[in-house]
Amino acid sequence: MAVALSVELRQQVVVENRGEAGGSIAAQSVVDAPADGYTLFFATTGTVAINQHLYSKLRHNPLTDLTPIATIASFPNVLVVHPSLPVRSVTELIALARERQGTLTYGSSGSGSSSHLAVVLLESMTGVKFTHVPYKGSAPAMTDFVAGRIDMMIDNPTTNIPLAQSGKLRALGASGRTRSRQMPELPTIAEAGVPGYEVTIWYALMGPARLPNAVVSRLSKDVGTVVATAKAKEGLEGLGTDPIYMDTRETTAFIAAESRKWAEVVKASGARAD
Repeated sequence: MAVALSVELRQQVVVENRGEAGGSIAAQSVVDAPADGYTLFFATTGTVAINQHLYSKLRHNPLTDLTPIATIASFPNVLVVHPSLPVRSVTELIALARERQGTLTYGSSGSGSSSHLAVVLLESMTGVKFTHVPYKGSAPAMTDFVAGRIDMMIDNPTTNIPLAQSGKLRALGASGRTRSRQMPELPTIAEAGVPGYEVTIWYALMGPARLPNAVVSRLSKDVGTVVATAKAKEGLEGLGTDPIYMDTRETTAFIAAESRKWAEVVKASGARAD
């Protein structure tokens, strides 16, 4: 996106990666930046819709201290189980979990991560209980998962789909509203037995609060132009995401709805990141 926007804006767009605290440090740096359109935030589900409910000491409110510009892309996670688990559908998994209440395990990339909260949402919608095994990142979780030390995960399709296709894991459902483009034959979790279930990981561009309307409109228009190009689509789809442009108004409403949704899930999980 940075390369393509550099062409569209006729000036270089530089990416500055700031890790730690679930992206909150990066978000705060944009909150504190001048509202001139030259410092922007590449937002995610976690940094904008989840962190404010997870971090009690967060110094900003993503809904009021950042300006939505446009949504860029999204992707569903994938529910996968270890092949040793005697289930071949979401319905069978829920039945087994109900029978073995609290004994089936699931891994995540950490407490409060999307891979954790996706299962919490599943629990709340089905009345079953799994045992959470948090890891320090997706890589160690996946290592133990493939080795059979945990039973299931709901996580990134980029990793899970190739492992499922090779037989090392068994995919049961996609977490999005629609089927994954990478595995169109795989039903959504909603289709497969949990009506209304939806977890979508998304990316959006945001700026500081009080960003002038003219700047917001220009940036949103340019993002829409870029996302519609064949090269950008190819690049985004190559990363396992679906290009999905939403303008400023649509993005604002969408982020607010996502924040309300994840507030309830975080509360149910009891997770804190401070």
